[in-house]
Amino acid sequence: MVWVWDIERLPGPGKGVWFYLYAVWDLWSRKNVGWCVDIVETVETVEWLMTITIKREHVDRDQLIIHSDRGAQMTAGTITDLYDMLGIRRSLSRPRVSNDTPPPKPGFKTLKYRPDWPAQFATLATAISHCETFFDWYNHDHHHTGIGLLTPADRHAGNGQRINTARQTVLDNAHQHHPERFPNGPPRPPRQPNSPEYGSTPPN
Repeated sequence: MVWVWDIERLPGPGKGVWFYLYAVWDLWSRKNVGWCVDIVETVETVEWLMTITIKREHVDRDQLIIHSDRGAQMTAGTITDLYDMLGIRRSLSRPRVSNDTPPPKPGFKTLKYRPDWPAQFATLATAISHCETFFDWYNHDHHHTGIGLLTPADRHAGNGQRINTARQTVLDNAHQHHPERFPNGPPRPPRQPNSPEYGSTPPN
């Protein structure tokens, strides 16, 4: 199992004022498994988020790799100590490679490109409320092109094969009744990746 995490700045109520979104994603399913918003970037917030997320997801020792970039919060000694205590292997991005932490970058881009994205957040509470709505939509309603148009929650729950079987039944029925609509032959559902790029196996 591989998780990836990052921190993104959210515009606050004035110039130079920011809130900080901490987000953790499962690499195989693209599901957001944990997040929080704070007024500062601190190692203590990272420790708190990781501890409760690992507990909530029932992660056993030696089961998880956590990948991040090389920011100060990611490489802090206390984070290394936390990972060691919980039996977690740490992975860091390659030096001077800015896009080596998927899927946080596309996830943050999806957050900011939605039509309800505000110019700024007046309070920490409004930032938290906005992110709560976004992550609920992202996990349960967003059909992700990178995982065969599944929702991250469905892929995380292992529903991919069942959904593709149902999709194939619908497509077969359409092809049987209207083959002229499919000049390239019988249609197939979108491919659901299962490769090292996404994690070789679903989360346990």
